[in-house]
Amino acid sequence: MLIMPLESAQAADTAAVYELRIYTAHPGRLPDVLARFRNHTCALFERHGIVNVGYWTELQPKGVEQAGTEQKDSDKLYYVLKHKSRAAAEASWAAFRADPEWIKARAASEENGPIVQTIESTFLAAADFSPEKLISSGKKAGKNRVFELRTYTTNEGKLDTLNTRFREHTVALFAKHGMTNLAYWHPTDADKGASNTLIYILAHKDRGAATKSWADFGADPEWVKVRDASEANGKILIENGVKSVFLTATDFSAVK
Repeated sequence: MLIMPLESAQAADTAAVYELRIYTAHPGRLPDVLARFRNHTCALFERHGIVNVGYWTELQPKGVEQAGTEQKDSDKLYYVLKHKSRAAAEASWAAFRADPEWIKARAASEENGPIVQTIESTFLAAADFSPEKLISSGKKAGKNRVFELRTYTTNEGKLDTLNTRFREHTVALFAKHGMTNLAYWHPTDADKGASNTLIYILAHKDRGAATKSWADFGADPEWVKVRDASEANGKILIENGVKSVFLTATDFSAVK
């Protein structure tokens, strides 16, 4: 399978859009979903002009093993694609769905019944403070990184304030405390939160490192000062406005 280098995937393009897709598999069928992507879908995406950025599954919550409780397997696959434009995305998806090889692969994977239960799709535009390049696998990245997908929802009119805080302070403070800033995005569609949502992905050395980094970040006097100053005129985020899910990269993900 040919994967476009991430330098190409992240090349500057003001019209480029990203797409975050979340698949919920039917119970027990996630391995079949992953096999279809590994063996067919990723290569077919590239054939039709869609760039594979990253693929992840949910990481088992920390402490489950130690507690001795049974952990239900996650049925979700998270992935990010890049398109040259929104129009290009529509054309690529149409061509992909009509591709005889895809139709054959899908039919074969569903001989024992459908494998995907639901699909969520959100088109995204990179924030101006998002890194230009994602960091791929290799010695610098580390073999066993864990990823964190975070979604922030702001109160009305507060997205610009949140962006300013990230642009001028938070991104650098994350790096100071050992977190890797991978990408920051805003949804492009109103019904997906274009006016009040920031979605971003961090990487951590491991789950323990993530816990320590967040604790150190939260206690950093600079962060406390910045947070308080940014909220002098009211809270930025709605109540329960932060969602976080820890992820692990699949074996076929470009980003590891």
